[in-house]
Amino acid sequence: MSTQSLSTEAVIGLDLGTSGVKAVLLTAAGELVAEAGAPLEVSRPQPLWSEQAPADWWQAIDAALLRLRESAGPHWSQVRALAVAGQMHGAVLLDAAGGVLRPAILWNDGRSQAECDELEAREPATRRITANRAMAGFTAPKLLWVAKHEPDVFARTAKVLLPKDWLVWRLCGQMSTDTSDAAGTLWLDVARRQWSEAMLAACGMRVQQMPALHEGPEPVGTLRDEWASRWELPRGVQVAAGAGDNAAGAIGVGVVRPGQALLSLGTSGVIFTPVAEPLAAPERGVHTFCHALPGVWHQMAVMLNAASALAWWSRITGAEPASLLAELPDASAREAAPLFLPYLSGERTPHADPGATATFLGLTAAHDRPAMSYAVIEGVAHVFADGLAALQAAGSRPERLLAIGGGARSPAWLQLIADTLQLPVDQPAGAEVGPALGAARLALLALGHPFEAVVQPPRIACSYMPDAQRVPACQRRLQRFRAAWAPLRALS
Repeated sequence: MSTQSLSTEAVIGLDLGTSGVKAVLLTAAGELVAEAGAPLEVSRPQPLWSEQAPADWWQAIDAALLRLRESAGPHWSQVRALAVAGQMHGAVLLDAAGGVLRPAILWNDGRSQAECDELEAREPATRRITANRAMAGFTAPKLLWVAKHEPDVFARTAKVLLPKDWLVWRLCGQMSTDTSDAAGTLWLDVARRQWSEAMLAACGMRVQQMPALHEGPEPVGTLRDEWASRWELPRGVQVAAGAGDNAAGAIGVGVVRPGQALLSLGTSGVIFTPVAEPLAAPERGVHTFCHALPGVWHQMAVMLNAASALAWWSRITGAEPASLLAELPDASAREAAPLFLPYLSGERTPHADPGATATFLGLTAAHDRPAMSYAVIEGVAHVFADGLAALQAAGSRPERLLAIGGGARSPAWLQLIADTLQLPVDQPAGAEVGPALGAARLALLALGHPFEAVVQPPRIACSYMPDAQRVPACQRRLQRFRAAWAPLRALS
């Protein structure tokens, strides 16, 4: 293929999030031509449960691609590859004919806490093999729960796919996954980047029930002709293996080398830093996973409640999140605001406690909605501080953070995080694109484009430096937040 034809190629990046699907069109020159999205809803039929119907993901993908086509112009006919990033840890159970056996159990589902202890008892080497402690959000405990509570479904399960991999199968007919997403199942030997027969056996499962393993940029198939026709795409579009959402987000902002770090302020919250080898720190609730690039791993501190906490408060108040962020109290009034422990869906790092609950602390009749809105976003900053402390104890030393995700559009929130974590926070231009951009970059790599040309650091729109005048007050409130955890948890 000529250099000229390579330079005119375009790719699609898709991101299957919890609250919606995003789609972007990226040229080989790195120009973001168009983006589109479609919303998703989460079903919570019982306390601690969190589910979605895979058919809803497909409808959202279809809607997003049709909208993307409308704004893509002539670049649409130049699309040569696509890749999907997606929410991690979810379990899509398929029968022998590929039928979905039950709604997908999502990453923020907490029903399988008892099965975590059972899994580690069945396989005492769990933490050594997987580089992680068993947590209810991961995929393997979900299957133990299904085996115990829905034995007929478990008996009929022929394949288990992660959410984005179910979409890849629909797109190209191949049951595949990538190592970054597979590392979050607790079925992967993370150091060897291979399925672990011992971990599967501990769940009563076999390697044959797993999809084929690939590295993120590897092509796994071509887009089915029926979808190419529906979306008016060229025939032969390659489909890459893709990545878990956090690894894809990191690739989207060029965080691929040790010492770099990103902060994802989406539905969940993540601090993500690459490492050159699989250094495990499971006792601190730190996740150690494969990156979506060969020979690279990463550590993550994961908080289940980030922008979702502000979305919850928005529903309670009936005010849009942007309105709540616009009415925050001034700096002089913030130290008198209540505290908020934002554990609306349990917590991972550092507590590994799906039963943790949220609390407003120190409310008085003098507090108003702006003060409580501040408490909500500050509570999220506090859980990020806990996550950073866990990473630092595990040996990571990020010097600054790149912020991505929906919450990264808020200057007030990013400044508060910088003050609380005492680290500079950079806001990349186009931060809202997130994992979809990383998926698009993986698609370019699948076409053979050079790594250094594809995985470029972003242009920084704004940097938020810790404010020396605010840091002491932020630290006082952080210490009160940390001191409140144990006694309040004992009462919940």
